[in-house]
Amino acid sequence: MHLVAEAEIHLPDLAFVKLCEEKYGINRGIYNTIDAWFYEKGVTYIVHRRAIVITFFRSLPIEFYERNRSGKVLFGHGGLTNQLEEFWQYHTNDNRR
Repeated sequence: MHLVAEAEIHLPDLAFVKLCEEKYGINRGIYNTIDAWFYEKGVTYIVHRRAIVITFFRSLPIEFYERNRSGKVLFGHGGLTNQLEEFWQYHTNDNRR
């Protein structure tokens, strides 16, 4: 996985959400969905989960950023779940089956 700056993952909650929006184009609602998805996958330790969330953002194909001139990431219907599942399979033992 990509290296994640310690300062980013240790921000207070509101500052971390703002970072996600400003740096990665992810609004609070989408962030909450992503955070919950990784939590349900068993990533319960917040520091690890935040590092994985940032790595996920960095792994998104560039076309997600190009679709919207405002710089916000657009996933479309089912797109977020598909991206999360692909990311999870690639970064876990699920890809070795």
